[in-house]
Amino acid sequence: MLAALCLPLLCAGALAEPKAPALEAYGADPTQTSVSGLSSGAYMAVQLQVAYSKDIVGAGVIAGGPYYCAANNIAYASLCMGQVPFFPPNPAIMAGFAKDFARARKIDPLSHLADDRVYVFSGTEDKIQRQPAVDATVAFLEQVGVKPQNLKYVNDFPAGHAVIAPGQGNDCAANESPYISHCEVGDKGHEQSYDQAGALLQQIYGPLSAAADKPRGQIVAFDQRAYANSATSMADTGYLYVPQSCSEAGAGCKVHVALHGCAQSAESVGDRFYTEAGYNRWADSNHMLVLYPQVNPSASRPYNPKGCWDWWGYSGSHYAYKSAPQMKAIMQMVYRLTQAPTGN
Repeated sequence: MLAALCLPLLCAGALAEPKAPALEAYGADPTQTSVSGLSSGAYMAVQLQVAYSKDIVGAGVIAGGPYYCAANNIAYASLCMGQVPFFPPNPAIMAGFAKDFARARKIDPLSHLADDRVYVFSGTEDKIQRQPAVDATVAFLEQVGVKPQNLKYVNDFPAGHAVIAPGQGNDCAANESPYISHCEVGDKGHEQSYDQAGALLQQIYGPLSAAADKPRGQIVAFDQRAYANSATSMADTGYLYVPQSCSEAGAGCKVHVALHGCAQSAESVGDRFYTEAGYNRWADSNHMLVLYPQVNPSASRPYNPKGCWDWWGYSGSHYAYKSAPQMKAIMQMVYRLTQAPTGN
């Protein structure tokens, strides 16, 4: 009866999900932006690091392949994931593409990679993105100019396909949702939980203050439609973790972009990635905003049934260029965070 009495304009608003507010400006430090991700998020992290190397100081690559590995063809995906025995990706070919794109000004000059710092991780029990493919990522990064002393490759943990966070998710060797696991490392009787967020952030930024015991900042939902339309497969809403120290005008905080993997967006696993992956505790004590962009599954165009970031071309053939819709959207979010707050 109530529905029958509703005016159309009022009822539509009552039934629809409320739209998230616009992303605010925080006056973040534009020289201190980094990125990391798992699986498709790791591929996207590599793409962002290479394409926007002028703006990004370092990356964390958890179970991801080299830049432009699929070469705009999903048929190459299994090869890029190391699923074709004895035939891993060829890093020299990928480096050749990157050099060509840089010469054509499709991406930033690769010379900007020389001082960037990168963390790469591959678990020995990962059955999805197998280790030979991640080995190729390391070789690719070296071939495009990342200095060996600035590159850390962790490939000896018995971990499955997951972000590794103390006390969270599945047992270490799992290869299943929510793709967050805990791993104990060290000699028997002296084991300790591996803190991957801390490891990668310190590889990128150098020594940091110890992580907070508990995150005490705020998770803010924001409207992603200001940056990307639904044809990109990006969700309506993204998330931002704001420590108390970064909510003050002119705080000059770092920005870290944390990219979920396939089947790991908020639509798939709720808040688990942006609350349990381990970044927020480090952000609290190190003046760091953590941006959690979101991409959702799509059964129609663009066809993206598992909610993966685009590393093979479903959003367009220019998916690995600076003009790529997903990368451009993410960087516009970052640029928004670096703007001065209104009224300051």
